This record gives sequence, C-alpha cells and structure tokens, in this order.
Amino acid sequence: MDFKFAHNNINVLNLEKSMAFYNEALKLTETRRIEKPNFTIVYLGDGQTPHKLELTWIKDRKEAYKLGENEFHLAFTTSDFEKAYQHHKAMGCICYENKEMGIYFISDPDGYWLEVLPERF
Repeated sequence: MDFKFAHNNINVLNLEKSMAFYNEALKLTETRRIEKPNFTIVYLGDGQTPHKLELTWIKDRKEAYKLGENEFHLAFTTSDFEKAYQHHKAMGCICYENKEMGIYFISDPDGYWLEVLPERF
C-alpha cells in the first residue's frame, strides 16, 4: 500500500476574497471546483506541482473561524525572495518576519499564516 500527498484544506469565510488573495499573493489559480447547495470547494494550484490547496466555503457561515494560535502553516518557496518580499509588503499582508532565518509569514483574509522562504532554504 502506498500514499501520495493530495492537498491541504482550509475553510474560508469569503471565497472570492480568498481566491483573489491567493492569486495575487502566491499566483495560485483555480484548477477544479465542486458546487453543492451548502458549500463550495475550490482547488488552487501553482501549475508546477501536483499539490493543491483546497478552499472550502460553507455558504451560511457568518462568523470568523477560530484559528487558535496558528499552530500550523503552509509554506511556499520562491526563486526571487526579495521581489516576493516587496510584493507582500506592498500588499500589507506580512504578519511576521524572522530575518535571522531569512523567512517571513503572510496572513490570508481569514488569518491563516503562510510561510515564504527562498527556494534553496
């Protein structure tokens, strides 16, 4: 028996706002969508790897998700760390920097933290 990594899921309060953020911040685009009466699932991909980010929107949910202390995060590498840093700084989404390690985190519209690190970290 073998396993292959498929996707990570996060729940979002505003699907369109989240999709716009992930496209602008990380260049992720929709690869698949599942529409149901009570929820919508959108898979985002980077066009380079098979890994997907699954955004789940529960249509009648109105309150923000409780994320605890952000004990987990997703990580993204970039070939142009400085350009990415300047882009995210201009977006106003950098929420934490660790200059000693050479990494930083951005926060999405729902407060999920996303690590950004150089390709060859």
